[in-house]
Amino acid sequence: MCGIFGYVNFLVDKSRGEIIDNLIEGLQRLEYRGYDSAGLAVDGKLIKDGDEEIMNNIIIKTPGKVKVLKQKIIDDEINRTDIFDNHAGIAHTRWATHGQPKEENCHPHRSDSTKGEFIVVHNGIITNFAALRKYLLTKGHIFESETDTECIAKLFKHFYDLNLKAGVSPDLNELTKQVLHELEGSYGLLVKSYHYPGEVCGTRKGSPLLVGVKTDKKLKVDFVDVEFETNAAQQQQQQANGHSSLLQNNHSTSLDLGFIPVAPGEQNLRTSQSRAFLSEDDLPMPVEFFLSSDPASVIQHTKKVLFLEDDDIAHIYDGELHIHRASTKSAGESTVRPIQTLEMELNEIMKGPYKHFMQKEIFEQPDSTFNTMRGRIDFENCIVTLGGLKAFLPTIRRCRRIIMIACGTSYHSCLATRSIFEELTEIPVSVELASDFLDRKSPVFRDDTCVFVSQSGETADSILALQYCLERGALTVGIVNSVGSSMSRQTHCGVHINAGPEIGVASTKAYTSQYIALVMFALSLSNDSISKKKRHEEIIKGLQKIPEQIKKVLNLETKIKKLCNDDLNDQKSLLLLGRGYQFATALEGALKIKEISYMHSEGVLAGELKHGVLALVDDKLPIIAFATRDSLFPKTMSAIEQVTARDGRPIVICNEGDAIISNDKVHTTLEVPQTVDCLQGLLNVIPVQLISYWLAVNRGIDVDFPRNLAKSVTVE
Repeated sequence: MCGIFGYVNFLVDKSRGEIIDNLIEGLQRLEYRGYDSAGLAVDGKLIKDGDEEIMNNIIIKTPGKVKVLKQKIIDDEINRTDIFDNHAGIAHTRWATHGQPKEENCHPHRSDSTKGEFIVVHNGIITNFAALRKYLLTKGHIFESETDTECIAKLFKHFYDLNLKAGVSPDLNELTKQVLHELEGSYGLLVKSYHYPGEVCGTRKGSPLLVGVKTDKKLKVDFVDVEFETNAAQQQQQQANGHSSLLQNNHSTSLDLGFIPVAPGEQNLRTSQSRAFLSEDDLPMPVEFFLSSDPASVIQHTKKVLFLEDDDIAHIYDGELHIHRASTKSAGESTVRPIQTLEMELNEIMKGPYKHFMQKEIFEQPDSTFNTMRGRIDFENCIVTLGGLKAFLPTIRRCRRIIMIACGTSYHSCLATRSIFEELTEIPVSVELASDFLDRKSPVFRDDTCVFVSQSGETADSILALQYCLERGALTVGIVNSVGSSMSRQTHCGVHINAGPEIGVASTKAYTSQYIALVMFALSLSNDSISKKKRHEEIIKGLQKIPEQIKKVLNLETKIKKLCNDDLNDQKSLLLLGRGYQFATALEGALKIKEISYMHSEGVLAGELKHGVLALVDDKLPIIAFATRDSLFPKTMSAIEQVTARDGRPIVICNEGDAIISNDKVHTTLEVPQTVDCLQGLLNVIPVQLISYWLAVNRGIDVDFPRNLAKSVTVE
């Protein structure tokens, strides 16, 4: 959760107004990640601090959405005209974890209330913040907020002062390493300071962070070297690691026993020049850098991006980007970070003619489902080829079991496809919620295959479960939408679902694309089975028709809008009944209605109806029943009969032209095309996506930004 955005210009003249506009625009692209408060920090003007001249900081922050911050900047009459040819600005949009959305809890946070020597924005959770706060209070630091982030800002000042006391003027990168040594938990963070004008350090651990690069000149190489410590610095780091942390030595007096100052010979590491930024004539190159939690916020400026790895420290100064490591080098570790070219287009993240991103993404599903299959299925010869899995298929076929691990909507896509995996591969498949999987410390073995499904590829619980499985030697597969995400980099192999950017908090097109990607995975695993050939052909022919069939289902919007207006608006609760392949559809539909319309809804396995749920049924409770044709259709019809016998009048989602039940017994029917049983959920879920959308619109809810939720759940 939370969005981080930073902007650094070097030898590119920008007014303060232009810098602020860049930061605000970046935050607006990130607002889906958090929208209960927002803030930014830019340089102010030169002021006297004793004998020294310093550039003071302007910090503007406020509860509410980015548009509230934008208005506050106007109301505060911030000077927009000053020109900077070198400037670092940072910004943040928040999803609260520590402290309510009040101005004092908004980011950025500062190290002190007088001069604001160090300013930090942070995404994630510092799990030892209470102990750090207690320690820093004993050192005379005064806290202004309830957040864990403020501890980071105060640690920077604490270590800076300790270094000066030891006679050392630390490099910002080295100072960042000292701070990170004390932090536990997850973080993506940026730090700026008037002690280091025009500089910024960004680092990550378990929370995404990337750097976009914009320059008129062609970069000499398409990578940035990782600058590992020299032997002397490594020995010093090992010495520091041998000491206890500050928290274990808060009894010390002059210098903290856990603190090792930068060695005099290592305090200035600016001896190398980043090869990517070497100019032809050895003169500095005009360049702009964009640091962000998501490529969607930099695509309007540049397509050249570098994704940071955990423990990377990106140090930007003098028009160069240097990558350092917060930890010592390990065997086999990559020595470069590639600068990649994004394929995303700006129009993909704009609403176009739609009122909300969610509506746009629902109506994009004919295209997004086709893009998931594009270049991967030869429909004429019924062959599926997944390049990211090809080399690993023999190993997966020999595995003892497949464990699917995910959260929320991604978990439902796993449930929806578990049955077809078991049918085609005859390998036992279990589906796990990542948090519960970790809580149980579920046994994982080297001959297991663990499949991780996530839209963002940054979901905290899933990433922790991935690391747990990697430690136990299991083969890991990633099914993700975000190219360059942590999950896509850390898994052994995988499939990008290619659904395109999904901005709305409620996942729609990612669900259907994950569903198709998993079905293609199952087909690939069993493509050597002669006995399954006919079933393969049936499913592949069904997949070919899915995009056009989804278009037909979307034509139900007018009828669904009227249904929501006339009958569902004032309801407090809703049940969804499904069986077999449609149980996952019922769960996903219930989740959509809960998170977007705030109506209580529950997905119920139709076979369990008589084991308690029937007690809720009367003539007032709205019920949606999935009764499309498959092998369990007669049993689903039995469940509907049980409902109607108790005065329930369900809304039935059925196949076209299917006279399921007499019209006086059902409220209404929503007819969808018929497809192969294992793919029917792709069509059945569209009406409930539309129901959840129109229920929310009718209730005046901000559809794209439901309360208390954020798109990318990067905290545990």
